[in-house]
Amino acid sequence: MKNHTTIPVYSLRNFSKPEAGSRAFQVEVFDANRHFEVEYPHRHDFFEVLYLHKGSGVDVIDSNQYEVQPPCIFFMSPGQAHKLEFSHDIEGYLYIFTSDFYLINQSNQNRLLEFPFFFTILQNNPPLLLSNPHDTAFLENLFAHAVAEVAKPAYSEELLRSLLDLILVYAASLYKVDDNMLVKGKGHLLVKRFFQLIEENYQNNLSINEYASMLAITPNHLTQTVKELTGKTSTDIIKEKQLLEIKRLLIHTNLGVSEISNQLNFADQSYFTKFFKKMTGITPLHFRNESMKNT
Repeated sequence: MKNHTTIPVYSLRNFSKPEAGSRAFQVEVFDANRHFEVEYPHRHDFFEVLYLHKGSGVDVIDSNQYEVQPPCIFFMSPGQAHKLEFSHDIEGYLYIFTSDFYLINQSNQNRLLEFPFFFTILQNNPPLLLSNPHDTAFLENLFAHAVAEVAKPAYSEELLRSLLDLILVYAASLYKVDDNMLVKGKGHLLVKRFFQLIEENYQNNLSINEYASMLAITPNHLTQTVKELTGKTSTDIIKEKQLLEIKRLLIHTNLGVSEISNQLNFADQSYFTKFFKKMTGITPLHFRNESMKNT
């Protein structure tokens, strides 16, 4: 385990080359020579789409470990903790961007919430494995065109935004999910927005009433919609998010149990430990020890 007291959060600037300035996106070739002064594991405050066509390794996203099986695409949402372990022959493309960059000309400001691989805070978001050579060639060409465009002195942001949109839309059409991974039906965007708000505010231990107010709906409406579309109550979802965050900190930092309890605004360490044990059947320290054995 790294000697972390917290999981560092990086902005897009930390992953962009100096010539990129302060722009809200970056697209480039990804290989073993790509190096930035960042620690692993870490979080992003931006979105990431990583296409790999060669190499091996693992990508650990939250508490889930995914094997690199090229050709494949990994997707990361803001707030997710991850670490990468790649072989020296790794090759592919990386497209990172902020929501402002992608949504600037979108009439639908919920567009990013509609993709099945973003804001999936309560379930796995495995990589997209590409098995059809035509799909692989099409997507690889989109990334290559984007890299070529951004290299021009007078590149077109509109074209780069359109290429990104096409990558996301096409990848979404291929992304295989089961019924437990997607929120479907009327009100699904409300539920995904609820997920997003939980991601942004989990440390504040907000109540259902406070989340409902942020969504400009009644608490009853929120609870009913969430229950209908997920089979879980709003309280269940908040608790599962708390549990996920506790696991992140237990796995990826050396914070003590009391420090994690304080950071996540639990009333006291005793309640924190009881909460974790009720949710998992084991104590936080037991979970940490077992996790260390598996790394």
